[in-house]
Amino acid sequence: MKLRSWACCSALLLAAWLLTGLAQAQTLEPLQAELLRSDAPQPPDPRDARWQTVALPDAQQAPAVWYQLVFTLPAAAAEQLQHDGWMLYLPYFYGGGSVWLNGQLVGAVPETTDQVRVRWQRPQLLALPPSLLLPGANRLQLRVATSQAPAAAMLPRLVLGPQSQLLPQFDLRLFFVRTVPVITVVVSSMAGVFALYIWLRRPRETLYAIAGLVGVAWALRTTTFVFDVLPAWAWPLWRLMYHASNGGFIVLLVLFALHLARWQPRWLVRGLVSWWALGPLVYLLGGASTGAEQWVARWWVAGFIPIGVMGVLVAVVAAWRRPSAERALIALVFVLTLLSGVHDHFMAQQSPWFSALLPRWSAHRFFLLHYGANLLLLTMGGLITLRYVRNLRALEESHRTLEARVAAREKEIGASYARIAALQREQAATDERQRIMQDLHDGLGAQLFTSLLRAERGALAPPQVSGVLRAAIDEMRVALDALGSDEGDFAAAWADFRFRWDARLREAGLATHWRQELPEQALALPPHSTLQVLRIAQEALTNVLKHARARTVEVTLAWRDGLLQVDLADDGVGVPASPGTGHGLPNMQARAARLGGRLLRMERAQGCCWRLELPLAQTRDGLPH
Repeated sequence: MKLRSWACCSALLLAAWLLTGLAQAQTLEPLQAELLRSDAPQPPDPRDARWQTVALPDAQQAPAVWYQLVFTLPAAAAEQLQHDGWMLYLPYFYGGGSVWLNGQLVGAVPETTDQVRVRWQRPQLLALPPSLLLPGANRLQLRVATSQAPAAAMLPRLVLGPQSQLLPQFDLRLFFVRTVPVITVVVSSMAGVFALYIWLRRPRETLYAIAGLVGVAWALRTTTFVFDVLPAWAWPLWRLMYHASNGGFIVLLVLFALHLARWQPRWLVRGLVSWWALGPLVYLLGGASTGAEQWVARWWVAGFIPIGVMGVLVAVVAAWRRPSAERALIALVFVLTLLSGVHDHFMAQQSPWFSALLPRWSAHRFFLLHYGANLLLLTMGGLITLRYVRNLRALEESHRTLEARVAAREKEIGASYARIAALQREQAATDERQRIMQDLHDGLGAQLFTSLLRAERGALAPPQVSGVLRAAIDEMRVALDALGSDEGDFAAAWADFRFRWDARLREAGLATHWRQELPEQALALPPHSTLQVLRIAQEALTNVLKHARARTVEVTLAWRDGLLQVDLADDGVGVPASPGTGHGLPNMQARAARLGGRLLRMERAQGCCWRLELPLAQTRDGLPH
């Protein structure tokens, strides 16, 4: 908070304190009253000899007692009763009771019965009817019943005065005793549940779990200032919850400090949890009786003072060893919370030396722990929120770093894939060249070598030599067509093949019909596969020229259902019943099989028709030998 804000708040508090002091100068705050031990519903006789003088505030171990005091109405106040009536202000009235003025009932606060249990935390402001106020002495009698916690009939240092003077005091205490706790219950519950939700999403963040449990425990504990009346059957359960949440809040705070200090010995954690469970266990085993309640309130709660001191020491030592603004702030707030808790313990136990040290303050029983705890919870909430924001920033930075690394890695992988693809293309080209060279060596080379040997022996006549040379030239041209197509485009190689063979067939006197049904996009085929398809077509057309005695040839190239189909049909004499000893047809079938396809003979009324079916997807990357 900025210095200007602190100054404004301080000025407002100082002004409120000064106004309260001026108001009290015009009011009556008796320091003594007369006490009579009686639980009668009607006021006792004012002249009863059993009345005894006691100092206020006073507490009695009795089901109900009566107090009376005499006050004189100032003359100036008597003149202003019609527009500024007098009232009775009770800072607390835990067990309820009734108020009588000059023998007449002027107000009543419900007491504990067999059906309900009461513990009025809120202040009471009761109007004193002007018709009952006397110009001189007035007798005020109060029946004060015992409350369940603390189990005593208690009368505070009451205040009498004009409404204009007492109403601000009443509103101020009501705000701090009732409104602030309601806000605390709502905010602490929501903050605790939110911290627990973060912990469930990130189980390793134990600090969020502890902070969430602290918020929930404090919200449950603060309900003691919210509920004034409860059914009798629910009272023991509610007190059990109060003790469990009260002890749990302190133990969890110490665990929070230990976690920040990074020092959590198991024996200490187990000891803290065991002491936490001791109070509710004693209360249960004691049957939720008044004695069990008093033991828990006096001894078990007192045990949390050294536990709180230990938590403060841990926070201070942690801030000393590893200095930081956050640790220093949490240590300071721990000290303030401990002091407020010690203050409340002495206030609740009505310590004589504490009352003597701060008589006016102790008379109004103004407890401070829930304000110190609220400050501590706000500090803890700020710290875990700051921790959450830092974790988010670290996560975002980690994501940015990871994204940068992934991008760099993707770039490296892309470059590696490009290099691998280039190497694969080079290797594929090398493999294709080796296949074609091997094919030329085994085909054209072997053919030329065999023909040369026959020519040297004189086994070839001149016409045969011409045929051998023509076949060699055809083989060479087919190889050139396969290798010369752009980027393995089969359609371009087929066009060159068609141009050459169309002219040759027409020279032989055959009518040709060429049909092509290919997709618009390029039909990619490896050079070696293209070479094998062209050789099959060449072998089929050569057989037509040599043996078919046909007049017409029909060649169809099509792409159907993922298959490349080549149909070669003629109207010649067809295939003889007993084929010769040539190797043309077996070679064609072997080449088709090597490509993963098949060569089929189609039924035809006249002539012969061969169909090559080639699954193109299997040949895009080349086929093994």
